[in-house]
Amino acid sequence: MELYYVIAITDHGRGEAMNALYRAAGLRGILSMPGRGTATSEHLAIYGLDATEKYVISAVGNRSEVEGLIKSAKRKLFIDIPGNGVMLTVPLKSVAGGKTLAYLTDEQKTGGAPRMDFEHELIIVILNEGHSDFVMDAARAAGAGGGTVLHAKGTGGTRGEKFFSVSLADEKDMIYIIAHKDEKAAIMRSINEQAGPGTKAGAICFSLPISSVAGLRAREEN
Repeated sequence: MELYYVIAITDHGRGEAMNALYRAAGLRGILSMPGRGTATSEHLAIYGLDATEKYVISAVGNRSEVEGLIKSAKRKLFIDIPGNGVMLTVPLKSVAGGKTLAYLTDEQKTGGAPRMDFEHELIIVILNEGHSDFVMDAARAAGAGGGTVLHAKGTGGTRGEKFFSVSLADEKDMIYIIAHKDEKAAIMRSINEQAGPGTKAGAICFSLPISSVAGLRAREEN
């Protein structure tokens, strides 16, 4: 059995309906949080989005549960049509602790590590509060379309200050950016060079593989 971390990003008004689909699919560890869209006016027009409040939901499920959830989201919330939100899945490589594993799998046997070679990746950026526009300008300069901003409270110690000259225990913003694997490195490099440690944003970023994604416009090949 393979496990996946499923993230849905939709308009706030559709959040409760999406949450209900997560519960009906039987996923575990469901978390919901407010977010803010960062797409430019050009991308807002293309995708039919607005730049107001977003609703971010995440949970863990096995392959059949996740496939059922995505199918329901497509049928009931039209998540596969750009402008109605985005849903993505990230494969879990490991879980700590037997009780946690039993909870996430309903005590069913799991298989080996999942494949990690996919077309898209989720770039996660952690930055000083209030500088998300600065970071997104750097990301867009390298081809990013938009992102979703979440507010967070850091709980790190002094180790981050030693390496990055920034405190990870202050109020933080976190940005989710979905990127094609061919564009991911350039976007992360631009963020690091223009808004990374030593700048007012103090951003650090990393990426996770996305095994499936719904709601993105088809990528135009050159």
